Amino acid sequence: MATYSSRNRESPNILLTGTPGTGKTTLGQELALRLDMQYVNVGDVAKEKELYEGWDEDYQCPVLDEDRVIDEMEEIVNNGGCIIDYHSCEFFPERWFDIIFVLRTDNSILYNRLQQRLFIERYRTWVYQ
Repeated sequence: MATYSSRNRESPNILLTGTPGTGKTTLGQELALRLDMQYVNVGDVAKEKELYEGWDEDYQCPVLDEDRVIDEMEEIVNNGGCIIDYHSCEFFPERWFDIIFVLRTDNSILYNRLQQRLFIERYRTWVYQ
């Protein structure tokens, strides 16, 4: 990817992408701390600002309004120094990022991580009802 976009920013932007459970959040938060950068989880931004355009019945989850996400994040990303965490990357403007890392992990490790998440989420739902 071209690095021309970094000329307009004081520090680079990094995108961490990959399947849920590969370690994007853990890595992103640690990098942000060590590099003094801003960590941005796109899912958290969407949830906080309610950047959805509907509900997906098949997957039982909200559908992200990608245009509104771009609008919401544009100013933050233009300043540079961001580590963006999201499981997909195709709707982001290429000019936003100086480097993109696609995280992967062994399927058996991934399965165990996602099973643990499912258990934790079910427990939270049960406790707070």
